[in-house]
Parts: sequence; C-alpha cells; structure tokens
Amino acid sequence: MIPPKISFDAVKLLFLSLSFFAIVVTVSNGSSIAVAQSSNKSNAQTIPVNVGVVLDLETWTGQMGLSCINMSLFDFYSSNPSYQTRLVLNVRDSKRDEIAAAAAALDLIKNKQVQAIIGPQRSVQADFVIDLGNKSHVPIISFSATSPSLSSIRSPYFIRATQNDSFQVNVISAVVQAFGWKEAVLIYVDNEFGEGVIPSLTVALEEVDTRVSYRSLIPPSATDDQIFEQLYKLMTMQTRVFIVHMSPALGSRLFAKAKEVGMMNEGYVWILTTGITDLLNSMDSSVVVGSMQGVLGIKTYVLDTQNLDNFMVQWKMKFQQDNPSVLNPKLNIFGYWAYDATWALAMAVEEMGAANFTFQMLNASSNATDLDTMGVSQNGQKLLQKLVNVTFTGLTGNFSLVNGQLESSTFQIVNINGKAARGIGFWTQENGLLRDLNSFNTSKYSTSKSNLRSIIWPGDSTSFPKGWEIPTNGKRLKILVPVEVGFNQFVTVSDPTMNTSQVTGYCIDIFRSVIEKLPYAVAYELIPFALPNGSRAGSYNDMIDQVFYGNYDAVVGDMTIIANRSSYVEFTLPCTESGVVMLVPYKDNKSKNAWVFLKPLTRDLWLTTGCFFVFIAMVVWILEHRINEDFRGPVSHQLGTSFSFSFSTMVFAQRESILSNLARFVVIVWVFVVLILTQSYTASLSSLLMVQNLQPAVADVDQLLKNGENVGYQDGSFVQGILKQMKFDDSRLISYQSPKECDALLSKGRAKGGIAAAFDEVPYIKFVLSQYCNKYTMISTFKTAGFGFVFPKGSLLVPDISRAILNVTEGPKMTEIENAWLTSKNNCSDSINPVTSNSLGLDSFWGLFLIAGVAAVLALLIFLVMFVKRNWHVVTSSSSSTWEKTVALGRRFYQRDLNCHTFGKARFRDRNMEDGTNETAGVEIIELTNFPLSLSSNSSQSDIALTNEQEAPSAEQGLPNCVVEGCPEIAINGEHANVN
Repeated sequence: MIPPKISFDAVKLLFLSLSFFAIVVTVSNGSSIAVAQSSNKSNAQTIPVNVGVVLDLETWTGQMGLSCINMSLFDFYSSNPSYQTRLVLNVRDSKRDEIAAAAAALDLIKNKQVQAIIGPQRSVQADFVIDLGNKSHVPIISFSATSPSLSSIRSPYFIRATQNDSFQVNVISAVVQAFGWKEAVLIYVDNEFGEGVIPSLTVALEEVDTRVSYRSLIPPSATDDQIFEQLYKLMTMQTRVFIVHMSPALGSRLFAKAKEVGMMNEGYVWILTTGITDLLNSMDSSVVVGSMQGVLGIKTYVLDTQNLDNFMVQWKMKFQQDNPSVLNPKLNIFGYWAYDATWALAMAVEEMGAANFTFQMLNASSNATDLDTMGVSQNGQKLLQKLVNVTFTGLTGNFSLVNGQLESSTFQIVNINGKAARGIGFWTQENGLLRDLNSFNTSKYSTSKSNLRSIIWPGDSTSFPKGWEIPTNGKRLKILVPVEVGFNQFVTVSDPTMNTSQVTGYCIDIFRSVIEKLPYAVAYELIPFALPNGSRAGSYNDMIDQVFYGNYDAVVGDMTIIANRSSYVEFTLPCTESGVVMLVPYKDNKSKNAWVFLKPLTRDLWLTTGCFFVFIAMVVWILEHRINEDFRGPVSHQLGTSFSFSFSTMVFAQRESILSNLARFVVIVWVFVVLILTQSYTASLSSLLMVQNLQPAVADVDQLLKNGENVGYQDGSFVQGILKQMKFDDSRLISYQSPKECDALLSKGRAKGGIAAAFDEVPYIKFVLSQYCNKYTMISTFKTAGFGFVFPKGSLLVPDISRAILNVTEGPKMTEIENAWLTSKNNCSDSINPVTSNSLGLDSFWGLFLIAGVAAVLALLIFLVMFVKRNWHVVTSSSSSTWEKTVALGRRFYQRDLNCHTFGKARFRDRNMEDGTNETAGVEIIELTNFPLSLSSNSSQSDIALTNEQEAPSAEQGLPNCVVEGCPEIAINGEHANVN
C-alpha cells in the first residue's frame, strides 16, 4: 500500500529507477543468476561465493522468499559497494517433494560446491538436507522450517532463521488458562511439521491443568471424506476446544468442511497456531470470510517501523515487475525472515574475507555413490561460527541467533472478523497476556482474560464458550445404580427385573437435585446393576470397573470415595458426611460411684471455695461483732455463728440478721457468687450423672482387638477390607444386611454369637441410630471422604456437578431430602453424639472470686479507718506505753459499741460475758436527741472505762459511727451496772 504522502509522480519515478536497477542486475539465464554476478562483471576484484537456494518455487512462500532473497542481496551490496565478496545464488526448485529437495541439495554441494544453502522451505524436507550439511560442513539456513524436531543442537550445521514452533505453546496455554478450559483437542497435519510441536504443546497444556482429550491427525493430501470423518468424530465428543496446527492450504479445506457440518456455531472454540495465522493473508479470502469467523489465532508480532514500510513498498513494486500476472502480492513474516537470513549470510561471508572457498574431495572407489564423493567444505566451520555470532537490526527487529535459531519474540493474539484478523492482545515471555505492549507490569505474569479485548466467537457470540457440552446426537448418559438389600433408603429400585423399574432414594434425590442445578440440560437414564433375577450383579468395585472400561457413563448411589477407587475413576465432591464410625451399645452402670458428687468441681475450685467461706465468715464477724448481739458471746459461740452464717449462704438459709451496711454489701456480693457456683455445680452434676448412664460398652478399637470380640460390617462394603487391615481375624467378622439385623447382632452379644460393635459409614450408622436411638452410641474411628458420584477419568461434567452439589448441600433442599428418607419415625431423641462432661475448674470462676474478695477487703478497709478515727483519742490521751495503748485499742475493738442503737432498744438482761463474768446493763432510749447524755458508772478498772468524751459524745464521736455501721439512732442515756 502506497503511503498517502507520496505523490503519483514520485511513485512513478521510483518505479522507473527500480526498473533500471532490475535490468542491470538481471542476467540472461533466468532465475539461477543472482544480482551479485552482474556486480562481479563490473568489479573484477570481488570474490564470488556460491550459495544454494532450495525452495518450492510453485508455492507463494517460495516465490516470495526468492524475491526477498534477491532484494536483500541487492540492498546489502548497494549499501556496501566496497565489500570484497559477492554471493552467487544457485537456485533449485524442490517441487514440494522431499526427495527433490534432497537431490537439489546434493547437486548443489557436490557439483556447485556451495558454501551454504538457504532452505529448504518445509520442515518435512529439511531432515535429509540437514544431514547432508552436517556431512559436508555446509551450513543449512532455513527461514521457514519451524518444526521443533529440527534441532540445531543435534545438527550443528543447521541454522533456523525463523521462530521455533515450540515458542508459541506457552501463548496457547495462557489463552486456554485465561478462559478456564480443562480439555482440548489437537488437530494437526500428519507429517513432521504437524507432529513436531505436539509434545511440547501437550506438556504446556498439562501445566495449566488442561488435558488433551483427543488428537486428530489429518493427512497432508486428505480427501474431503477423510476430513468429514474426523469432524464427525469430534462432534460426538464433549470437548469443544480445538487447536489447529497445519498448513494454510489444508486449513482452508478443514474450516470449509467444519462450516458445512455445523462446527462453526456458538459454543465452539478454534485456536490457530502461527502455521496458519502468519500466512492468513495468503489464504482464500472467501474461506476466511465464510468459514473462519470467530476463530482465535497466534501470530508472530513484528513492530511496524519506517524501514519495514519502505521495504514493503519497494518489494511490491519489484515483485509486480518480475511477475506481472500477480495483481496484488502480499508479503508475510517468512519474507521478512528470508530477507534477514540472506543479509546475515552475506555479512558472515564478508567477515571471513578473502578465504579459500573450496572443497576437499574425498577419495572414493569406483562403485562409490554420490554421497561418498560429495566432499567437505574447507571453511564451513569458520562460516558457521561467523553466522551464529552475527547481530544486526533487521526487518523483524534485532536479529540474533541463540543455540542456532532465532530468538523468541512477542506474539500477538488475533480474532478473525470479516476479511482480516483483529488484534485483541499480546503475549510476552516476561508478562504473559497484555492488552497493550505499553501496559505491562514487570512484576507479574498474567493469564487473565481481562487483559484481552472483546472477542467475537463463532456464531457471532460475545460470551466465551465453556469449552465443552453434551453432544447433541441424542445420546443419553447411562448411569449405574446399586441394588440395595437392607439399606434401601439410600437407593431403592422397584422391580429391577423390568425395563420400567423406578429408582428412588436418598442418593437419587440428591443427584436429581444436582442435575436441576446445572446451567444446561443433561439427559440420562438410571440402570440398576442387577442380574436377570433381580439380585445384585456385583460389588461396588465391580460398578467402578464398568465405568473404567467405558461400559457406563457414571455411577450414582451410596458410593464411598476412597483412594484406591480414585485411581481409576473421577469422583465428584462428597454429598454426605464423611468417616467410618463404630456403633456400640451403652454400658449398664448398676454400680454407682459414692463420691460422684465431688466430681463436678476440680480440687482447686473446691479448695478455693472453702477458703472463701472461711474468709467471708471472718469478714462478717469483724464487721458485725461490735454492734450485733447474734455475733457476741463466748469465743466458741462466735466462731460457730460466723461459720454457720457463711456456709448457710450456700443454701440461702442463714438465720442471723446483718446490721452493718458494710456487712450487707459483702454478703450481697458473696450470695451472688454462691448463686453462680451452686447453679453451675447442679448443672455439672446432672450432666455427669447422665454421662455415667450413657457410657459406651466399648471405648476403642484396641479394646475389641485385645478382648477378641466379634465385630460387624455391612455386606458388600469396603469396610471389610479395612477391618482386615486393622488385624481383625476373619472368624471375628460378621456381616449384616439391614439395620434390623445389625440390632439383632448387637443385642445378642459375643456369648450368643453376636457382635460387640458394628463398623460402617456415618450415614448408615445415623440411620441405625434413628431406629434404635436409646440403645447405641456412635464412636468415631477414622476418616473417609463420604459418598460421591462416579464418572470416567477426565470427565468434564465433574467440576460442574461438584459445584452443583455444594449448592444443594448448603441449601434447604438437603434438609428436605434428609427428612424424607433418614428421619426416624419412632420419635427418638437425638442421642447420636453422646453427652460429655468435664469438671468445672477454677479458671472458669476466678473472676467471681476476685469480685467477692475485692468487695470484702474494701469493706474491711473502710471499717478499720472509721474505727481508728473514732477511737484515736484512746491512744493519744493516755501516757501509757505503745504496747499498752495497742492493747487498749484491741480491747475496745472486741467490746460492744454501746453508742449504736442496736444496744438501746431495751434493757439488757443478765448475760454471760466473754470472760465468764456477769454483766447487767440497763439502757433507756430517749428519742429526743436534744438532751445531753448522762452516763454514770461504778465499774472497776478491769471493766469498761468511759471517758468524759463518752459521757457526753459529740457529733463526731457518736453520729458518724452509727451512720457508717448502720446505726441511724443515737443512744443518749445509758446506765451501767456493776460487774462482779
């Protein structure tokens, strides 16, 4: 395409100039004479170097490649006229044939003694040509043989001046991973080009958890019937992701037939490798528009530069001049690589200088073949070293060879819409999928589909396909169901001998609910696994085998997920509880523990509680004994009263009244603590007594093994094998087929030929307990994964059904199914899980004791401060020693507080004092507080001595004391009797 800024006259002038140069460089013997030969005629000092070219000149790639090779030499020597060497091209047509390509290479090496060969064009032609190059030390430079099987490491004289097909496998796997497709079908041509990339592509897909479910090989010369046969086979499969790797000619036929059979509709995914996408502009446009809409492709990305634009304009004009019959020639990536490969070869030859470009001929016998007389290039090794070290900026960017092949470049991901491919994103080795090359994040490799632009899929759909679907050929899934004998609540088959048998049950209802949750319809039929007489046709493992060998599509029922089975089939997520448990009878606890009442509380809690009862008793006595007659009397009486009061709070039956507000505060807090303790003790004791009545007869499996007990298992269950692994003798294993039979065996016991315990999975044991809830308990033994549905390995239904199982089990539907099939009709209480009880410890109640202790200590502090304040004058007014003052203060603490109203409501009668003497006192209470206090006393020194301050107490001495200690009235008149 001519840029808009170039005028028509300029284009015409450029065309005439190029025509003049073409006439100068064209020789009379046709395509076999190169531009360098004409230059040699004008410059006798240049050194001609023979180079071979082997291409399929009947193909567009061959014609375009030869044109780019000639143009590269013209540009190279035009820009470097002083160079000493000139490449002389010796062109051979391989005619799309492997033998012709090998014969042409042999002729060039033996007869023309070429120093290098550019070609061959196709990967299938390259193997033998590369061997010739290795034998003769002639570098073979291919710009279009992309098969990974052509290894430069194995063949040191092979230079791949193009991208290795294995470079694109990570791009394809990134796209597949972005959309979450888990299976793919590989469609490729059955030759070396097609097969070369398949191993690395398979590995790349497996690394992103995508399985290659099928490989479709199509011969290079396949007929229409052969293509139709492969397509019809693919239509019957579930996978809808197809990765196509073949030539454009065969690809055009494939997509035309795919359109005819309806495989270009919505739901299908087609991904093209670079083998087609890089040559898309050379394909028939009618096929692209009519049969390839919505296809994704991987394309080698070439940065659009001014140098590339200029080259395309010049090349198009030159090619149309040489080939007037070609109206609209289109250049592609292989033309760029041909141009750069030729430039690299010319540079390498020039760097060698005036070398002796000769062959060493081998001595051969008279009956030797052409291979024996081929000869060896004297400078082949040196030329090879120069080639691999050449670096320059070519049409496709930086030209650099790594391990004998071109470095991996950026790939573009395209979507075919209309007549062309629309770019939707890029892929780089460092950053993965990118929307734009300038939007990469150097710290993260991305495989997110959000990094791709919008895609129009086959069928003009804008929502990406899920990558698989149930084939629409009327096939129904054949699903096996077990024929249960005893536990038919899980799977019930009515009349299995008839073709019209109905299948119901707990597992069947779950499966049907799961199928309803799928976002698409799945047709299926439930087939009982039964013999013609209606009996069970085999074990659960036999049903697994039926799916493994492909006789059936799935198994639905009470099939347990275990490791051995998962090696052969695919399981969904479990739809029931997991684990194998042991069913044992309750122990008969006729003999009771006499000291069981101590078990609800731990030793620490008992000791702490007792200490606090004593502590509260002391606090109450300290606060009450000066004002409360109930806490007066002999020492033994005071101790008994105090402890009796404290411990009676445990049953809230204390008889003594509390007069002090501080004591009331302490008692209220303590009663709250006692209330919590007694309630907790009662609950723990009740639980403990219940646990004693619900103790299992067998504690664990070791006890069964030690006592040599008989154990039971459900007939046909995998549990039998597990019991054998646990060292149970076969003679001790007894099978049962129903809950009723299980109950009968457990009730008999070992002495009567019964069993001591039954082993089975949680759902079965729960069903037994729902019938006999008061007789047995369940003890956990070991874990299993629960019940799951069985499908063949790699089934694409498994992920969707597993997600649907989660939706069912997490919703109310699961409860409805359980109530319908597994709920007891005997109104049994839920005793599946035995009650457990642990003793209550101090760590659960230390906060309560802390509150009670703080309250008591605070009350004591307040009391002592007020007592010392009221009686401080006793200490300060006397001239006695400190010890005598302290003793006096202590005596005063032990005596009654006669200023309090509690000692003034009536005259005291004779009582026995604490020291054994009689005390007679009469106190009158006068309600008029305005009268002065008159107090007389004839007591001796050993009796209570009232000071002047006591005879006439002030407000500070009397009233505050009563307020603090709960005495609202003041004793204003007192009368002391003589004390003998």
